[in-house]
This record gives sequence, structure tokens and C-alpha cells, in this order.
Amino acid sequence: MPRLRFSSEALRDDERGSAALEFIVGGVVLLVPIVYLIVALGTIQSHALGVESASRHVARAVSLAEGTRDADARAAAVLDSIVREYDLDPDTIEVDVSCVGESAACPGPGETVRVTVAASVPLPLVPPVLGLQDAARIGVESSAVQKVSRYWRDG
Repeated sequence: MPRLRFSSEALRDDERGSAALEFIVGGVVLLVPIVYLIVALGTIQSHALGVESASRHVARAVSLAEGTRDADARAAAVLDSIVREYDLDPDTIEVDVSCVGESAACPGPGETVRVTVAASVPLPLVPPVLGLQDAARIGVESSAVQKVSRYWRDG
């Protein structure tokens, strides 16, 4: 039975150049989803920080206001500023102001006010086809609590 002999040089010639091709293909296949994940998580984190900042600052603005009109004006100004700063979509933001206690007047002097801000984050690179842009949204929400000034007066 004859024996086959392979020289190591012949085997090396067959493999020449395939490592670079495998590295490029493997790198692209792994790199694209990782980059997309990083961009998507960064967008979600940015909106989460914006919503958290909005709830905290609106609660503080309401609690330090002198009355209902002043509280509404301050809350609107703070919310507009945060929407611009964090590049939030103003159409998706929902703000809920409620009181923790069982008082008839909310907010009232000495009450504890809770501000909840919710928004939805669009995922990047989702085309506006067949309603995909609405289905590919992540909801973020934050609540903040502040004690209302005892010098609060309605009006």
C-alpha cells in the first residue's frame, strides 16, 4: 500500500489569505449588532436620564411655587427646558402630578407632591414602514416626591 506524503509547504499554500477573509467576515457579523446595541442602549439611557431629571425638577418647581398659576408656569418652563436639553419627543411625554396624602387640595400647603413622567424612546434605524416605528419603542418612566412649601397659597 503506497503512503501519501504531504509536505508542510503544500499545506501552507492552500491556507494562504483565508485568515484575513475570515477575520473580516467574522468581525463584521459580530461588530454590526454590537454597535447597534451600544447605540440603542445609549439612546434609551439618555431618555431615561431625561425623564428622571424632568420628574425631579418639575416636582421641585411645583413644591417651591407660591400658588397654582406659579406652579403651572414653572413646571411648563422646566419641562420645556428638559425636552430641549435631552432631545425628548414632546408628543410622547406624559406628566402626572398627584399628592401622597388624602387632602382635598392638591397641591396644598405642607402636602407631599408626586410627579411621574413617562415617555417612549424610538429605537434607532427603524424605518417608518407598516407602523414599525411605533412598535419599536421602549417606555421609560420616573417618579419624584417633594414636600410642598407651607407658604403655598392657592391662586
